[in-house]
Amino acid sequence: MKVKTLNGTEINLDEDKLLGLKMSLAGSVLVPGDSGFEESRIIWNAMIDRKPAIIVLCLGVADVIASVKFSREHNLLITIKGGGHNIAGLATADGVMMLDMSRMRGVVVDKENKLAHGQAGCILGDVDRETQVFGLATILGFVSLTGIVGLTLGGGFGYLTRRWGWTTDNVVGMNVVTADGQLVRASKDENEDLFWGLRGGGGNFGIVTGIDYKLHPVGPEIIGGAVAWPASEAPKVLELYRSLAKDAPPELTLVWLMRPAPPAPWLPADMHFKPIVILLACHSGDLEEGEKAVAPIKSFGSPIGDVLVRRPYTQLQSMLDGTQPKGRRYYWKSEYLPAIDPAMDGKVIENAGKIPSPHSAVILFQLEGALNELPEDHSPVGNRDARFVLNIGGSWDHEDEDKENIQWAQDTWNDLRPYSTGGNYINFLTEDEGPDRIEAALGSGLKRLARVKAKWDPENVFRTNRNIKPSP
Repeated sequence: MKVKTLNGTEINLDEDKLLGLKMSLAGSVLVPGDSGFEESRIIWNAMIDRKPAIIVLCLGVADVIASVKFSREHNLLITIKGGGHNIAGLATADGVMMLDMSRMRGVVVDKENKLAHGQAGCILGDVDRETQVFGLATILGFVSLTGIVGLTLGGGFGYLTRRWGWTTDNVVGMNVVTADGQLVRASKDENEDLFWGLRGGGGNFGIVTGIDYKLHPVGPEIIGGAVAWPASEAPKVLELYRSLAKDAPPELTLVWLMRPAPPAPWLPADMHFKPIVILLACHSGDLEEGEKAVAPIKSFGSPIGDVLVRRPYTQLQSMLDGTQPKGRRYYWKSEYLPAIDPAMDGKVIENAGKIPSPHSAVILFQLEGALNELPEDHSPVGNRDARFVLNIGGSWDHEDEDKENIQWAQDTWNDLRPYSTGGNYINFLTEDEGPDRIEAALGSGLKRLARVKAKWDPENVFRTNRNIKPSP
């Protein structure tokens, strides 16, 4: 069997060597043709279709250590798959050894100290479900099928970001298998440089096998959901969004989006696939205060649909899952914004009105709050000047539609990019975005990250990522 090495060549791994790997694991080893191989190799974004040579299904930390040591012994190139939800497909590559962590999904909640430990294969829904038993939550994203490690290593944001910052601002420690196969702890008290680098620097420094998060009192019920209007109301709804966002308490997060109406039961059938504008809201504080806060949304104009109600927090966290199914083709462009400049209103609405796919959207997500109160170098995720994130979310079904949809996303991005802070969310970068976009995402922290890389992975073993080269 031919497998890629770190220097880009291929070597033949004979059956005896592969058997040695299998014997060292509690999990299993899959090769092409084995049952489960196809299921494991396929990731969320159907535009990325790569075939690893070997897949290791890790059941625990010992399997990760054994796999790293095996890869080093034979100089193999490895990739790491958690949720497999990264749009650029960083979890996989042709001819490599993939470590599939998706069987490692344990969550332990420490109610008294308000902490949760999640294993590397956890998706957001795993953590939310367990922490909500105690009316607690950490800051995670808004599609419950996303993996926690990829989200966190890239920074992470969601409905609770306005109250408590980036996901990385709420991490207290990580367990990491290093390039030489050692298990280390990264926290403010242990290996502080590694801890700093992991909170935004991606998978450059080791394989994270578990993360400890701070928890906050949230739910189990919140006020959350969406209100929709016809696209003809988009200018007025965008003005409402800007006005409400300006004075919104930290407990309230607002999202404006424009897209063709999905065939959802809460929207009239005669509006399905026609352009609409939506306000999403999450108020995670006192329920009565939340109802007052969202009342101006519910009473605005003549909505065609309203599901902005009191509901379980876990329900809101999975509400958008159906809009992001595995197996569609995805291409995004994103920028951080310092404000919703009125000068961009017309361009946002005009470009959203040109969406070629029934699944795509232009989204403005409110971030302003706790993240802006920390210094820029608190962690490499940086971007402490971001108040909103713009996401141009291209999504479609068939390969022959690629050109049209990618062109729409790029044209929309070019129109709206002048309103950016200059920064972007590294987890939203697509496969074709290069070092200049990584630099824009990580900014002044990039040189320090290169020094951390030089200490913890001087040979650049972990390179199938948004790669940071080790400093000389």
